[in-house]
Amino acid sequence: MGKVIAIANQKGGVGKTTTAINLSSGLSYRNKRVLLVDLDPQANATHGLLRPNDVYDKDIYQVLMSEISIEEAIIHKTKPHLDILPSHISLAGAELVMDKIEKGKEALLKKQLDTIRDQYDYIIIDCPPSLGLLTTNALTAADSVLIPVQCEYYALEGVTQLFLTIRLVQKTYNPKLRIEGILLTMFDVRTRLSVEVSQEVRKNFMKQVYQIAIPRNVKLSEAPSRSLSIFEYDDSSAGAKAYKQLTEELIEQNESR
Repeated sequence: MGKVIAIANQKGGVGKTTTAINLSSGLSYRNKRVLLVDLDPQANATHGLLRPNDVYDKDIYQVLMSEISIEEAIIHKTKPHLDILPSHISLAGAELVMDKIEKGKEALLKKQLDTIRDQYDYIIIDCPPSLGLLTTNALTAADSVLIPVQCEYYALEGVTQLFLTIRLVQKTYNPKLRIEGILLTMFDVRTRLSVEVSQEVRKNFMKQVYQIAIPRNVKLSEAPSRSLSIFEYDDSSAGAKAYKQLTEELIEQNESR
């Protein structure tokens, strides 16, 4: 059975989608079978890997509403060699529809992923920047949560709120949910703020924090506009090297358990 990892933080602009795209791609280049699930109505992960001329008319909203099977919506990409369950702006209204479901609305995604889970080594879920029903679905379906934390003021405040949600999901829907790791993002060794935030996060969460911190890197910002992961866009960049190391850390942690 593949491992399901939700990438979550209710704060926007912390590097969730960048991490979802490049971690998924990094795992695929390590010959892992990977499915990237875009659960964000903004569909940035979808657009970050699929070109404007890539045609698809099925998406995760239809899957969650059981209008189609999950296999019908999955897109198979060759470079990087991974599968994508795309999102669409229609997902923005999903929570209103889901909220009317009397039973099992928190497990709609889990129900779908369980049908194809054995086809993958890793399933990566890019969560929306909120703690609503979509994120609850991701946490209910996931084995673990990877939390990107931007090196800025109030970073720990956002993580604390997310931890409260994780504990609620553990208590109510998914007692096996664990923390995969905390990832420092947009780190700039030249600024005192980045260094101080990094030290504070490592002090509070210790071994849960990945050794690698993702640097501020213009190449990471440019790559999605070309519908490329950082590895196709500029494999020699600091961003590519950082995500390669994150991939290695994650694989090593999971294969040593």
